[in-house]
Amino acid sequence: MKTNTQIVSLSTSILLSSVALILVIVLFIRAGEEPDNNNELYKQTVKNSYRNFAPPLPETMSLCGENVPLEFASVRESLDREMIIVMYQHSQSFLILKRSLRYFPQIEKVLKANGVPDDLKYLCVAESALSNVSSPAKAEGFWQFMSVTAKKYGLEVSDEYDQRYDLDKATEAATRYLKAAREQFGSWTLACASYNCGENGLARRIAEQGVTDYWNLSLNTETSRYVFRILAYKLLLENPQLYGYYVRLKDCYYPVRTSEIQIDSSVSDFNNVCRQLGVTYKTFRQFNPQLRQNKLTNKDKKPYTFYIPQGRDLLWRNLLPKNAHGNNFLQQD
Repeated sequence: MKTNTQIVSLSTSILLSSVALILVIVLFIRAGEEPDNNNELYKQTVKNSYRNFAPPLPETMSLCGENVPLEFASVRESLDREMIIVMYQHSQSFLILKRSLRYFPQIEKVLKANGVPDDLKYLCVAESALSNVSSPAKAEGFWQFMSVTAKKYGLEVSDEYDQRYDLDKATEAATRYLKAAREQFGSWTLACASYNCGENGLARRIAEQGVTDYWNLSLNTETSRYVFRILAYKLLLENPQLYGYYVRLKDCYYPVRTSEIQIDSSVSDFNNVCRQLGVTYKTFRQFNPQLRQNKLTNKDKKPYTFYIPQGRDLLWRNLLPKNAHGNNFLQQD
């Protein structure tokens, strides 16, 4: 005969087993209901969540008007990898979002004037995160030109004055490079790849493998990831809220109106020039990063263009332009 204690123990055991079974069933059912990228439940989950989540990928997308074959697992998984990296490098991605409001209008204007696709601005993002940086290999500026390549495409590069740091001039040079590469390789996607590994290196791989599209070429690790990184930045910057980034417009970095000045003589000390212009030397250097020293040797009396902020824009508090890039996806307040 079972004692009261034994009966209670048996009942408790049955109850715990039942609860466990119910939990297993619930978990099984919920696993089958996991939200996918396209339904409203997933979107709401992402919007209200402060936790990590897998980046939603589109079913179709293009780069410079060329289709990205996301139906292939290797292509989709490569994009997924770069999207995860871009999405979770939070500080960098937030800075890029804020900088894009200042620099995209300037870059877009030059791209349009030179007849190249607007999507190429995302290559600039992949190169430098929209900042004037110098790589260990001595690639410089927003577009990361090496000195030899910069000179080949019309940029002046010296110890005192380096147009790789002039955003307008460097963007124009980048368009010349990319247009030539597109003509050589037959697609903007391969032109972008050549920007990373060089025309000669890419041409050798194409000749060796007999493949004429980026998606099926075996390339070095960096170049094989490069175009996917550009695509990842395109996805993030076109719809940041989908990937968990919420930025108020008033917290972004706005364009600053500038005036041009011409200097056609040598300058021994730019501090004197700045005093005449009524700006600090620090401000002058911030708006003219192409000036690499405090002097300029100009024996040929060549006109050099420099920029200074207008009026109250010296305070860097310019009003948001009416048609500013980003109005469609950044929070207004």
